[in-house]
Amino acid sequence: MILTTKQPQDWKDLQNKVSAILQQCGFKVEKEKTTETARGKVELDVYAEETIKGRKYSIVCECKYWKSNIPQNVIHGFRTIINDLGCNIGYVITTSDFQTGSVNTSEYTNVELLTWESFLALFFESWYESYFSPQISERLDPILTYSEPILPKWFEKMSEVDKETYFALKDKYDLFGWIVMSFTPYARMLSKDRIPTLPLFDRVKDNKDVIRRIPTEILKETGYLEFLEKCYEFGDIAISEFRQFRDKYSKIKSDE
Repeated sequence: MILTTKQPQDWKDLQNKVSAILQQCGFKVEKEKTTETARGKVELDVYAEETIKGRKYSIVCECKYWKSNIPQNVIHGFRTIINDLGCNIGYVITTSDFQTGSVNTSEYTNVELLTWESFLALFFESWYESYFSPQISERLDPILTYSEPILPKWFEKMSEVDKETYFALKDKYDLFGWIVMSFTPYARMLSKDRIPTLPLFDRVKDNKDVIRRIPTEILKETGYLEFLEKCYEFGDIAISEFRQFRDKYSKIKSDE
């Protein structure tokens, strides 16, 4: 499962992406944090902490946007900082890889060596549960409501022409609403299934209704972050089309 297909463009971008993902996982994050150790001041690329049942859990990330593999002296220095600070774990995150000596140096320590891809894999499930699933549910909740069989209270006030248009919209967007539903916390709580896999196209390619009603770029997306963004874009259009009738016929001020 791929959290995102967006690759870091430079060191700053790597740092920003690492920070954003940890923040979306529920961590309190600081970038370029300067702190004191027994050996003097150090600047941490990314410092993150979370509190679990009253216990603080802290991590430090060293971001390396290098073309060459990371040597062991970098790991030695970083391990010293982690030990001096008393952090739970330190991650060295690189866009390249690690020399054999670096891997040996990190064994049996609280320093973990991660490529950009392995960092994404390590935090994927936390990110999905803390950010992706709640966000898709909250942001697209109106389309989930309009996809339900129950019609809104103001439906009976609509003209016959508008009712026909409304049902045409339901025909256009209901399948999208049901697909979005499968990613919500509620759906996972009910089914206890694994996280739905991407791309969706592999599972629906023989369903002509789905292919006709849902944009191909959504169905073929492999990155969950990009999938979320594309669902926002398509969902916002759908919601605005439904809301023209809500605003026309309803006096109830709500986001239904």
